Amino acid sequence: MFEVVIGLEVHAQLNTKTKIFCSCPTSFGDEPNTNVCSVCLGLPGALPVLNAEAVKKAIAFGRAINACVHEKSIFNRKNYFYPDLPKGYQISQFEIPIVEGGEIILDFEDGSTKRIGVTRAHLEEDAGKNVHQGTFSQVDLNRAGTPLLEIVSEPDMRSGDEAVRYLKKLHAILRYLDISDANMQEGSFRCDVNISIRPKGDTKLYTRAEIKNINSFRFVQKAIEYEITRQTNAWEDGVYAQEVVQETRLYDVEKNETRSMRSKEDSAEYRYFPDPDLLPVVIAKEMLEEASIIPELPDAKKARFVSEFGIKNYDASVITSSVEMAHFFESMLDAGADAKMSVTWLSVELLARLKDGLSIATSPVDAQKLAMLVMRISDGTISGKAAKEVLDHLMQDAISVDNAIEKLGLKQVSDDGAILEIIDAIINANSNKVTEYKAGKEKLFGFFVGQTMKESKGTANPAKVNELLKQRLG
Repeated sequence: MFEVVIGLEVHAQLNTKTKIFCSCPTSFGDEPNTNVCSVCLGLPGALPVLNAEAVKKAIAFGRAINACVHEKSIFNRKNYFYPDLPKGYQISQFEIPIVEGGEIILDFEDGSTKRIGVTRAHLEEDAGKNVHQGTFSQVDLNRAGTPLLEIVSEPDMRSGDEAVRYLKKLHAILRYLDISDANMQEGSFRCDVNISIRPKGDTKLYTRAEIKNINSFRFVQKAIEYEITRQTNAWEDGVYAQEVVQETRLYDVEKNETRSMRSKEDSAEYRYFPDPDLLPVVIAKEMLEEASIIPELPDAKKARFVSEFGIKNYDASVITSSVEMAHFFESMLDAGADAKMSVTWLSVELLARLKDGLSIATSPVDAQKLAMLVMRISDGTISGKAAKEVLDHLMQDAISVDNAIEKLGLKQVSDDGAILEIIDAIINANSNKVTEYKAGKEKLFGFFVGQTMKESKGTANPAKVNELLKQRLG
């Protein structure tokens, strides 16, 4: 039996308006090579100037994960040659990162938690992008110089599931802090997976393979599963030393496999040295205090929801898994909706209907409208079953909740006279069943309830139906 050892390196683009060492914009999707200058292009004599906003965002992240924020850090040159790196080196941090230590807490459905250590988080500049077209490649340097926060975990994860949970929690923290849009499709949240295996009970770290630049949670899980199988088979076949070497691999989405790209460099091969064009970063007390004021984060918000509204731990985890959903839920409560019902209608009913590229942020049913739907269930205007039909309609039609209820004819009938009229007709038509019920066959009560709801086309108030049937049947 083997144990999996996983560590993750995440590159999160910081959402500053300009790049980390120049004033070029960081906007995504512009024409290639339009957001560049002499600094981005690495032209002789061009000097970098540090963006203070990037430093503030890094400090906020450090505070959020209970890390040490170094009041003095330095930038280094990381030397390597690649077409999308015009200077021939990347400005990064090596010996003294701005953030060191810290932790991410994982939540599980059974209520248990696991601490994943964070080794460091350092600032650096992003490289450009190679665009491959047929037999040739082009280089777009719009992304070159975009500020990155590289977040390096300890090798504390033991499965693909734990790795994905870690990434989702980290993603949520970045979004709550509003320091990165963390859009995986646009490449602003990229993950490198370092993975090795070892016999159960062994504490030694064996040769790891690094899988580069995976841009979806699902592909991270699939890449890890494939790599576990590859390394396990190599060990069992006696070819581990030949097959599992320190290298960089890529994950092929189409073939669902990892394959070798190049040998993995050691830090010495990058020939790190302090960048002579940049002074050490010394954080002023005022900046440190300002950047340390952070919003309520997922774990704190989850604990508050549980204690304040009495919702279940797991439900609170789901609601706080993204800042958009947490704010949506809070807006529903502000509008007057019941907390426990809001959890169900948001996390189960609305989420199930958000397909075809829709998300909480782009939902055609906003928090106020969903809150009104929940309140119409609470006040007896419609039943829970009818509310699902109303929600389906609201996803397609931008009318109010009350207008949708009227339009669909789903307003719940609570008038005793109208319901008794239906009940009496059913009792008269089923006198033999009434006799059986009164003789002790109590299960038939459900038959009368069902018939009444059917005749009312689901509009009769179920509580009233039960109450009046008990009176009529004695």
